[in-house]
Amino acid sequence: MQAELDRQFMQQALDQAKLAALAGEVPVGAILVRDGQVIAKGFNKPISNSDPSAHAEMMALRAAALEEKNYRLPGTTLYVTLEPCTMCAGAMLHARVDRVVFGAQDPKTGAAGSVLNVFSEKQINHQTQVEGGVLGEECGQVLRDFFKERR
Repeated sequence: MQAELDRQFMQQALDQAKLAALAGEVPVGAILVRDGQVIAKGFNKPISNSDPSAHAEMMALRAAALEEKNYRLPGTTLYVTLEPCTMCAGAMLHARVDRVVFGAQDPKTGAAGSVLNVFSEKQINHQTQVEGGVLGEECGQVLRDFFKERR
């Protein structure tokens, strides 16, 4: 049951990634879910926003925090098409996100096991569950197609 829900929500994150590609941004998308309901969406906007922190995860976290008027987002799962970087992993920990589900691994900057594993640090006062590889091939293909068109 959870695996099917994860795939459904990751598909919605993929839809966000495709919006990023249409905007000329690296196609990464994210959605934040609580109790089976999407509470925020985001896609990469660092180019259009002239903001190095405007990653998909950050956009979704910011939207949810503004909507809820609280920087803490307990009881949530963040779905993202690419393994989070250290900045995004740190933000998720500070926001108290319960679970992170990502699609494709990021062998260059991934902070959920590929390069680092920020989430596994037991000294950090909040523990976030992580699951990777959900629709990983599809998520990776969107990125490969995007970069292939630019080369």
